[in-house]
Amino acid sequence: MRQKIANLLDTTFFGAHTQRKGAVPAMWRVLRYPYAILRDLFGGELNLRATGLVYATLLALIPALALSFAVLGTFGAFGDVEALMRRFLEPLGPEEAPLIADQLMQFARNVRSGLVGAVGLALLLWTLVGTVKRMEDSLNFVWRVPRARSLLRRLVEYVALLVIGPLAVATVIGFSRLAVNSVASHTPAELTPTPAFTHLIFELAPYALITMLFTALYLLLPNTRVRWIPALIGGLIAGIAWAFAGKLFTALVIYTTRLALVYAGFAFIVALLLWIYLGWLILLAGAQLAFYVQNPNYLRLGHAPLRLSHREQEKLALEIMLRVGRAHRDGAAAWSIEGLSRTLALPGIAISDVVRKLESEGILTRTDDDFLFPARDIGNITLTQVIDAMRIHGTGRLPQPQPTTPAVAAVMAQLGTAWRNAAGGRTVRDLVDSEEVDSDEADSGSG
Repeated sequence: MRQKIANLLDTTFFGAHTQRKGAVPAMWRVLRYPYAILRDLFGGELNLRATGLVYATLLALIPALALSFAVLGTFGAFGDVEALMRRFLEPLGPEEAPLIADQLMQFARNVRSGLVGAVGLALLLWTLVGTVKRMEDSLNFVWRVPRARSLLRRLVEYVALLVIGPLAVATVIGFSRLAVNSVASHTPAELTPTPAFTHLIFELAPYALITMLFTALYLLLPNTRVRWIPALIGGLIAGIAWAFAGKLFTALVIYTTRLALVYAGFAFIVALLLWIYLGWLILLAGAQLAFYVQNPNYLRLGHAPLRLSHREQEKLALEIMLRVGRAHRDGAAAWSIEGLSRTLALPGIAISDVVRKLESEGILTRTDDDFLFPARDIGNITLTQVIDAMRIHGTGRLPQPQPTTPAVAAVMAQLGTAWRNAAGGRTVRDLVDSEEVDSDEADSGSG
């Protein structure tokens, strides 16, 4: 029954009727995005990662606040940090939020004053770095990035993020207040912003900060190139969802008495855990949306494993080598995983898997930015080597010896001889040159 429903939804959002022209097919293509997000959320993996980030957040919250105090100490922005903390915890209720915020701030002041000692401070900073790593791993999962940053690059970028982040928040808050005060002091009295307008600006500022924070995380943390427009779309939608969820969660906490009756004095802890979990879930959902906006070929596949047959892998390997070899021969711009994904209308994970196999055989080389180049002269790469690279790499396990009858062995040998004879001694350069000849003949025939 579940599979039938999944097939029905897949046909509804990705069927042939959605490829036609008109307003209704366009509506179905737009609705693919919320459908894909909800499908992934109910799939389980994003929920598990959000749960893990809740645990990491509890460990890193105090050192994060203490580090923010240390960075912002010279700017006198302690009040800004405390105001942001109160606003973040506001959905927990008008009574619990200030109490929890005051307690957290006191813990952070204790860390800043050196009460925990050098070893304790080192452990707290280690948990903070570990939390950032968990965030990066989760966003790499969303963006289908198989390789994480190197250790040295991680340390440098993490330190920069942890130092520049609080400064950026304080700068935005400072400029916001400066702009409001400047408008109020340099305009005629009749045009001076009303207190209600000023209050509205400061009410919306935290939500704008959340949107900017989400967008910055989507741009900086994944170990891949993220375009700013998809990141901004994901950050904006996540910011709106965060604001809406905060209002809904506040109403739920205020009007639901069962939570306090069941958990008694621990009710605020349960509410805090739920709110942190919801926040991480929204952040990951926004990252997933940004990924789909940049890579619409993944909308139908989602996080389901992609399994290509050996024939499809061989064909894809030849398509990749044709394009990479032609760019190398002509001195054109190098192909990337993303560019091949768009051109071949295939998810990048399929391209990446085939490229990985070609890399291991010394046929292709890939830069840190996922640009592809031949590992050696294309005249020395035979088509037989390209196809063998797909056939050699199977499950990754050592093959178990199996008894083979003479008849089966003879058929397999004939098949192997047939395709090797068909490939002959042709190289990737021959493939590229023959493609140019075929194109010229097609043009002359059409003329």
